[in-house]
Amino acid sequence: MSQPAANQQNVAVMDTTLRDGEQTPDVSYTPAEKLQLARLLLMDVEVDRIEIASTRVSEGERAAAKAITAWARKARVIKRVEMLGYCDGKASVDWIVGAGGKVMNLLTKGSEKHCRSQLGLAPEVHRARIEETLRYARRKRLDINVYLEDWSQGVRESFDYVFALVESLRALRVARIYLPDTLGILSPETVTRYVGLMTETWPNVDFEYHGHNDYGLAAANCLAAVKAGARGVHTSVNGMGERAGNSSLAEVVATLHDHSLYRTGVSEKKLSSISRLVSTFSGKEVAANAPIVGSDVFTQTAGIHADGDAKGDLYATRLAPARFGRSRRYALGKLSGRASLDHNLDRLGIDLPAADREVVLRRIVELGDKKHVVSPEDLPYIIADVLARPAEQMLRVTDYRVTVASGEAPQAEVTLSYQGNVEKAEASGDGGYDAFMNALKKAAKRFQLDVPMLADYRVRIPPGGRTTALVETHVSWRIEQDVAGRKKPLTETFSTLGVDSDQLGAAVIATEKMLNAVAVRKGGKVGKKPAKGRARSAQSTSTKGRSG
Repeated sequence: MSQPAANQQNVAVMDTTLRDGEQTPDVSYTPAEKLQLARLLLMDVEVDRIEIASTRVSEGERAAAKAITAWARKARVIKRVEMLGYCDGKASVDWIVGAGGKVMNLLTKGSEKHCRSQLGLAPEVHRARIEETLRYARRKRLDINVYLEDWSQGVRESFDYVFALVESLRALRVARIYLPDTLGILSPETVTRYVGLMTETWPNVDFEYHGHNDYGLAAANCLAAVKAGARGVHTSVNGMGERAGNSSLAEVVATLHDHSLYRTGVSEKKLSSISRLVSTFSGKEVAANAPIVGSDVFTQTAGIHADGDAKGDLYATRLAPARFGRSRRYALGKLSGRASLDHNLDRLGIDLPAADREVVLRRIVELGDKKHVVSPEDLPYIIADVLARPAEQMLRVTDYRVTVASGEAPQAEVTLSYQGNVEKAEASGDGGYDAFMNALKKAAKRFQLDVPMLADYRVRIPPGGRTTALVETHVSWRIEQDVAGRKKPLTETFSTLGVDSDQLGAAVIATEKMLNAVAVRKGGKVGKKPAKGRARSAQSTSTKGRSG
């Protein structure tokens, strides 16, 4: 099929997030939310038009429509605000006029099967009712666009029906005719065939394509429709809509811009922010790997990719994050390499010697083996932790278990080792960490080691509210020591730091550092001379239980 002339390169985008998108299960926007989204879509994102409501739904729908049209009149964009109406004589028209609207999108049956089976009408009767509604709408000074519902099946199974309907609409001078793939059944090939049939048969009619994503082909189908002559496409933010949803605004815009000569007026830099807002208002999270707007799509995880980017953007494409107001991220985990770490250190403005970078990288890989992906926000915590940890520790918490249950006192079991000697102890407490400390004191006492008093206990988690975030636990300890000539003991305070993906695990690491600090103060004289043997590494500590 032929494409439009070279001077017709602009494609209109009508966004139906606030109407068709609200048919997503369990989604309902308040009037205030609808107004905010309408303003952003038209003024910031700069879609050409928006569809905001269906007539005769509820008082909340009417209130939202009135609020949007009142704003749109003041902003002089009222003709870019559309509402869905039905072939019901005066009812839908009066509803739109009463809500302050100026544009009606009339829903008609685009397939003979729907016309006869759902409406129970002969095609000529349906066309007569369409004409009745349109003529009344024109008397009320409404602009009129027409949906051909189930057009994708109608054009394939009963083109004579579609031909007669479009001819009658041409005579009634509607502004645009919308071609919905209502059930999302088309492929790019069939879209090219059937949209091309419409545009070749009626080259002077403004056809717009309304796609659904049941096969995951919505963006590709929009591209095919535009190349076949459609002058506009319909979208929703995050692909919101019934079943698998509508064509995603971000995906369609990026696809048209990168895979055709056609352009939209949409601001690409605003796509991520509108996506987040719709996700917040709707309560529907965006998939992490959703194109353009997903949280992971501009994140490199493999070390080889980070290395390639460092050596000349070898893994970059036209989908550059800056284009959409975002930035490239480099995940840190067991697949990370030196380049991944270097990218993140550079971004944070941290300069580490090569030896220290290797120590930090080993800790990142270790956390990755525990299924934890380290974020850039976690990195300063890890650096502070591993670079402050002594290379050789005298005492190690080689094993622990903490059990917390409702109606029962927390219980803890601790295994403490020192150069091959092992002591185990059990205790209860007022909380999980308190029980752990009580058991630890028992085990440490058998090594003739006094545990200092806890002076302060602070927990920090990187911003963002992630339950998987690394935890930094900062514990302050107080030691009182009798000194000759002093009436009161000398009080000294010191602090230790622990970082882990588990809150209790981070506290255990900080506590283990405290034990070694106390042991160093005693000159390493902890208990009796131990038997020969090798203690287990603190980095392989087994966490058998977790504390709330």
